[in-house]
Amino acid sequence: MPAPLRIAAVLVLLGLAAPAAAADPAGHWEGAIELPNLALTVKIDLEQAADGAWHGTIDIPQQGAVGLELVGFRVAADSVAFAIDGVPGAPTFRGLLAGDALAGDFSQGGMTFPFRFGREALPAPQRPQEPQPPFPYTVQEVGYASGDVHLAATLTVPAGDGPFPAAVLLTGSGPQNRDEELFGHKPFAVLADHLTRRGFAVLRADDRGVGGSTGSTARSTTSDFADDALAGVGFLRARPEIAPDRIGLIGHSEGGIVAPLAAVRAPEQVAFLVLLAGTGVPLGEVVKLQQKLIMAAAGADSSTIAREAEQNAVMLDLLAAGADSLTVRTRLEELLRTAAAGEGKPLPADELAATVDAALAGVLTPWFRYALTLDPRDALRRVTCPVLALNGDRDLQVDADQNLVEIERALAEAGNADVTALRLPGLNHLFQQAVTGLPAEYGLIEQTMAPAVLDTVSGWLGERFLGR
Repeated sequence: MPAPLRIAAVLVLLGLAAPAAAADPAGHWEGAIELPNLALTVKIDLEQAADGAWHGTIDIPQQGAVGLELVGFRVAADSVAFAIDGVPGAPTFRGLLAGDALAGDFSQGGMTFPFRFGREALPAPQRPQEPQPPFPYTVQEVGYASGDVHLAATLTVPAGDGPFPAAVLLTGSGPQNRDEELFGHKPFAVLADHLTRRGFAVLRADDRGVGGSTGSTARSTTSDFADDALAGVGFLRARPEIAPDRIGLIGHSEGGIVAPLAAVRAPEQVAFLVLLAGTGVPLGEVVKLQQKLIMAAAGADSSTIAREAEQNAVMLDLLAAGADSLTVRTRLEELLRTAAAGEGKPLPADELAATVDAALAGVLTPWFRYALTLDPRDALRRVTCPVLALNGDRDLQVDADQNLVEIERALAEAGNADVTALRLPGLNHLFQQAVTGLPAEYGLIEQTMAPAVLDTVSGWLGERFLGR
C-alpha cells in the first residue's frame, strides 16, 4: 500500500529562540513532538557557515525521512527559524533555547503540539524479534530472472529431508528490500525465520531496483510484480528440495494484490495464498479512506480533513480517468488557491508550487497510474486455491472494514471452498500491537510482528501442507 499521501505530512519548519547570548542553536538535537498518544522522533543538525549563513538537515525516522535540507533560516538575538523546502501545511516549531534543552510548540495545518529536544542521542530502537544466527536451517543467497530483470533473493530451507512446501514473500508498495525493511523493522526476515523453523522453505527477493535486483519499481506495474512472483515460483519448482505442488504466495499490502494476480495466471503452480493487509476494493477508494483515517487519528479537525479529502479525491479521480500530468497539476493548484483565499491566507507562488509538488510526488508514476486501474476483486473472483486473509482492526492504511468483507465476497463468488478471513484486534498495518495505528507509530513499537499472527499463518499452512 502506498505510504499515506503527504498533503498533511508531519514535516517541519522550525523556530527556535535563544534567550541569552551564550545559548547556541548549532549542533545536533534529538527529541520528539508529542502527538496524541504518540511521540514523533525528530533529529536535527544545525551549523553556521563562516559567512554567517545557517544550514541544517532534519531526520524524521518514523516517516523514513533522512537528511532533508533545511532552508529559509531567520536568526535573531532571541529566536531562530528555518523550514524544510517544499513541505505543505506550514509546519513550524517555536521554542525556547536554554543551554542543552530546546522546548516549545509545534504547529502545522491548524494543529499545535508540544515538543522537546536535547543534545543527547536517543536510545536506538529495540527489535527483539529480529532473527540472529546461528540458524537451525540453511540460508542461501540466490538469484533468478523475471524477463529482462534479475532478482536477488534469500532462500531459507529447513533442516532434514525434503521435499519441503515453500512460500514466496511479496512486499508492499514502493521499493523495498527482501526483508521488507522499514522503520528499523524487518518483517519478512521475522516471517521467513518463523516459517522455516516450522518446516517451510521461504524465498524473499529484493524489489526491482533495490539491493541486488535490477530494473525499477516506479517504472514497473503491479502486473510486472505478478510476473516476478511467478518467476520466484518457477525458481522453486526447479529445485529438488522443494515440493513443486506445495508452493504458494504470501503477500503484504500491495503484495496482497499481486498474489491473486499471479495465482490466476498460473493456477496449476500456486498452491495457496496468504493475504496480509490485502485490499478488496480499488486503490483510489483505499487511499481516500486512508487519508481521512490517518488525519483523524493524528488529531486534525473535521474541516481540515474535509478540505484535504476533497483535494485528494479530485487528484485521484483525475488520475484514474487518465488525465495528463499538467491537467492534474492545474486542477490541484486551483483547489489549493481557492481554499487558501477562502481562509484569507493567499498562497505565495513558490509555496503553492512546493505544496503541489509534495502532493503529487510518487503519484504520476507508471506504477501508481496502473494501480488505480486495478480492481483486486477481478482476480479474487477467479482464485480457487486455499486462501488465508488477515487484516488488523487498527490498520489505518488498509481499513479492515472496507476491505476484508470484499475479499471474502469475491472469493465466495469464485466458489472457493477453503477461505479463512480474520479481522485481528489491536493490530496495525504491519501487524504490530498498536495504540493509534498511525504510521508514525511503527518505528516506536519494539514488536515487529505479533506472535499470534506468525502462529496463525504457520498453523493454517501446517494443517494443509505439512506431512503430505
